[in-house]
Amino acid sequence: MTSSAGSHDVVVVHTGGCHCRRVRWRVEAPASIVAWVCNCSDCSMRGNTHFVVPAAKFRLQAGADESVTTYTFGTHTARHTFCKVCGITSFYTPRSNPDGVAVTVACVDPGIVWVIYLL
Repeated sequence: MTSSAGSHDVVVVHTGGCHCRRVRWRVEAPASIVAWVCNCSDCSMRGNTHFVVPAAKFRLQAGADESVTTYTFGTHTARHTFCKVCGITSFYTPRSNPDGVAVTVACVDPGIVWVIYLL
């Protein structure tokens, strides 16, 4: 862990993935995260709540890319990725931040997140 001014600035490595565990990833992000309830038509239907990190802070684990497929619609800027086996969207590229990765809060492994602030 690295720390800056206060406990809300502590950066940790979160791990997570899909239900069947074929898609696994790691992401560097604060232990206290700010998450959004996405209102796009796809996320609204799934009830997705996510936090966004720069793409450089997100890494798929070895072999996970073989189990990922992508759905796009509208402007095709957002890239909704999901597991080919269990169908879970544990991360995706948001239209609002195409240089980042939106991580689904419910797909983060338990034990690392301190606080979730919903916007």
